[in-house]
Amino acid sequence: IILALQPSVAHTYRHRHITRHPTSPHKRLNASRTTPDRCKIFHVEATLPTMIRKYLSVAALALLSLSKSTLAFTSNSHFATSKVSAESSSSLNMCGIFGVFSSTKDEFDLRQHLITCSSELRHRGPDWSGYMVFPSMEDQMNHGIAHERLAIMDPESGAQPLVSEDGNVIVAANGEIYNYKELYADLANKGLDYKPKTGSDCEVLLPLYEKYGPTADMVNALRGMFSFILYDKKNDQYVVARDHMGITPLYIGWGDDGAIYVGSEMKSLNQHCNRLRQFPPGHIYSNKGDNAGEFVPWFLPTWKTQPTLPTNAYQPEVLRNAFEKSVVRRMMSDVPWGVLLSGGLDSSLVASICARHMARRSGSFPKLHSFSVGLEGSPDLQAAKKVADYLGTIHHSYTYTLEEGADAVRAVIKTLETYDVTTIRASTPMYLMARKIKAMGIKMVLSGEGADEVFGGYLYFHKCPNAQEFNDECKDKLDRLYMYDCLRCNKAMSAWGVEPRVPFLDADFLQVAMNLNPEEKMIRTGKDIPKEDRRIEKWAMRKAFDTPEDPYLPDEILWRQKEQFSDGVGYGWVDSLRDIANREISDQMFANVENRFPYNTPTTKEGYRYRMIFEELYPGQACAETVPGGKSIACSTERAMAWDESFSSRADPSGRAAGVHDSSYDSSFEADDKVETGNKKQKISA
Repeated sequence: IILALQPSVAHTYRHRHITRHPTSPHKRLNASRTTPDRCKIFHVEATLPTMIRKYLSVAALALLSLSKSTLAFTSNSHFATSKVSAESSSSLNMCGIFGVFSSTKDEFDLRQHLITCSSELRHRGPDWSGYMVFPSMEDQMNHGIAHERLAIMDPESGAQPLVSEDGNVIVAANGEIYNYKELYADLANKGLDYKPKTGSDCEVLLPLYEKYGPTADMVNALRGMFSFILYDKKNDQYVVARDHMGITPLYIGWGDDGAIYVGSEMKSLNQHCNRLRQFPPGHIYSNKGDNAGEFVPWFLPTWKTQPTLPTNAYQPEVLRNAFEKSVVRRMMSDVPWGVLLSGGLDSSLVASICARHMARRSGSFPKLHSFSVGLEGSPDLQAAKKVADYLGTIHHSYTYTLEEGADAVRAVIKTLETYDVTTIRASTPMYLMARKIKAMGIKMVLSGEGADEVFGGYLYFHKCPNAQEFNDECKDKLDRLYMYDCLRCNKAMSAWGVEPRVPFLDADFLQVAMNLNPEEKMIRTGKDIPKEDRRIEKWAMRKAFDTPEDPYLPDEILWRQKEQFSDGVGYGWVDSLRDIANREISDQMFANVENRFPYNTPTTKEGYRYRMIFEELYPGQACAETVPGGKSIACSTERAMAWDESFSSRADPSGRAAGVHDSSYDSSFEADDKVETGNKKQKISA
């Protein structure tokens, strides 16, 4: 391995530094062995120099694509993976999907069109491309489906689009279906004994369609994050669906010739559509049936539909067990993976559960790798290091400079397809970190997105007046998450071919957490509240994992104050972005902002700058309308702006604007920029 990778380095160390096998001097490495968990292990002698072990680690990652079993190193650079087989594996499916239906182009031109459009998604799936074109069975139109695949295991059988045995049904999917084995078993019990032909978890969509057809029942059975495009040749019917929270991105558009376009990202279709939108989460769409051409909701849990407040009592064990199950479910992987670790409550709990579960499986199971990013000396980097040391993870702490962050902003806006201020602030360090993670050979990470929406963890919830407002705000935040944190997390990581998984948004966990009486989630602070009754943000989760007899986290982390990601990476980051905008956007430009951007008018120079870059990359009203607008304080909806009188002038996404953070802006802070017009100041309103 050494000679193949670095001949010059190998020559230097061949005789002087490689410890020979004690009983077989000609051996330099122990033979591979099989551990109880069926992972193959290459055992590297402990005395090998660090440089050599790093090269060996890189070689092992390269060999993953050539082996039918995952390799894991037991040196300090090993990665967690799992046994692979056609029966038990799941191909990594963080991909790009694209489809065109009812196109007037002929088959040859449509195929070339598919390739052109789908190539815009290749960063999501750089490992293989699949294209299929088929004529309509009812008219002169043609249809096409494309798939850009990310997978390093089972490359022979996991390629998409997937086709049913009779060749009638074609499906292309993006994401992960975690309960595919249970679904196969359930279908068998109902008389459909389907034998999968690939290791892809998404193949289960074929027998589910055979059993249930294009109905809500088909999609409701799925547990995971997914979006898919399905075509039934016999019925000339296409079906599109997106997961319950919009964890995976999906857009739909309408072309000038009447064609329907569907793509994982807007950049694949915006130049060919006169109207487009984000595909709504938890919905299904088809060209036939009683609701043809309509978005039909399939995700209708009780916590979304019941008119009254939930009343379930707080049971810490139930909440803890539900979340542990959600995390473990997402540890399913055929490739090297790790966890994102900011040092805040959410990501730290995810990392803790992963580390504990791996330790229980086997003492020789590879250690967990964790990753954090921030400016030098930032709060997140310091807290993440404490958590990593406590959990014993192999931690990778990445720093970036203000200049490096500023240089990446344009690429971030192009990647994320948004001009939302808080999303861009938070996405830039994540985008930079994703590139570092991919360079290490990691292709999947677990992350902590969603907890603040479920438990009212944002600092502005300190001002929430009652349980009804609290519950309504949490539900609305979850409904809008696909335009913010889900979009940020998925696209920032997918830009470099890394799949993020978010256990806080598991459908089964949401059923437990969102049916909890909101009184149990509300924040109770202040001098008038007895000390024993005080509760900080996300108290319910903190208390559920406060187990002194077997602690998950140190108290200083378990009870750490909420930091929004754009703040936690370093307070200087947000301030520097404002300074750049003030230099680039003149007062004269900003005074005419309402004429330049009549839709979703920016209220700050920072927002103006991002909108200007977005318009250069994605011109037209249709693209602008895919991004939400409205006033917000510390990531609130507009509803929460009425919770406190001071919020009206402090509408900034930073958590420091809510007035309860230890490092809050002072009372003179005003979010909206003002410019001199004649003898008076003009305030720009949305």
